[in-house]
Amino acid sequence: MQLQRASLSVQLNIAEGYTFGDSPSFTRHLAIAFGSAVETIELIELLADAEVIERQLASDLLRHSLSSRNMLIGLLKQRRKYR
Repeated sequence: MQLQRASLSVQLNIAEGYTFGDSPSFTRHLAIAFGSAVETIELIELLADAEVIERQLASDLLRHSLSSRNMLIGLLKQRRKYR
């Protein structure tokens, strides 16, 4: 359940932040989304280590989650660079 909440939080914070346009609130929501992305990655790794999910599934989920986290890092760097 926590994995579902964390991963959904990434998407929802990006969407909510976008509604603020080019403002510090958008950057704040991106930072929250980044934290949720990190949490998602940690939860997937914990589930894989505990053998709750199959390694191949964990590998696929991690690949996508790491990609999302890296995109958020890029967005945050870009937004903070121009502030």
